[in-house]
Amino acid sequence: MFLLSPASASGERAALLLRDQAQFELARCLRSREGAPLGAVYSFVSGLYFRGKLTYATRFSPESVFVIVPGAGLVSPATPVRRRDLVRCARVKISPSEPKYRRPFLRDVRRLERDAGPETTVVLLGSIATDKYCSVLLEVFGERLLFPSDFVGRGDMSRGGLLLRAAREGRELTYAPVAGAVRHGPRPARLDPRTRVRE
Repeated sequence: MFLLSPASASGERAALLLRDQAQFELARCLRSREGAPLGAVYSFVSGLYFRGKLTYATRFSPESVFVIVPGAGLVSPATPVRRRDLVRCARVKISPSEPKYRRPFLRDVRRLERDAGPETTVVLLGSIATDKYCSVLLEVFGERLLFPSDFVGRGDMSRGGLLLRAAREGRELTYAPVAGAVRHGPRPARLDPRTRVRE
């Protein structure tokens, strides 16, 4: 099971998507009554990093992928969202001490743990450097919460590229428990440019 950290809904690409004058397809869908898939929206506003997370997760566990959405808990990437939903999420502070963030997140994590059963492992595709996501997840999953060990020391763009390459090659990364892990480390060697994934 994969849990994906959210994309920022307050950056430049989000502002472009939310413009009333924007006429590209995703922006029109977001303004429509039907909405646009959360995964497509976050992939647009984040670019390489979220697209890498979503591509990788759906490559190896297509039926068990959830996105951590501020103020909404855990949401399937296929869930339609509208402009007002994205604006509302952007206003919620991502902090374990913020009730608007913590309560729906903890509610859905507990529900997921009950439904998945004790044998299911959970992989966080997101930062473990802070407690933004880990505090709630460790509270429920403990040592069953894993992360890609190759994430340590990498920036967002490098992680996105790593995930896209692994998905393309059908090669699942090595995971390690978040509990007790070194959350910061030296920057690893750069990815081989010959294997670069084109935007």
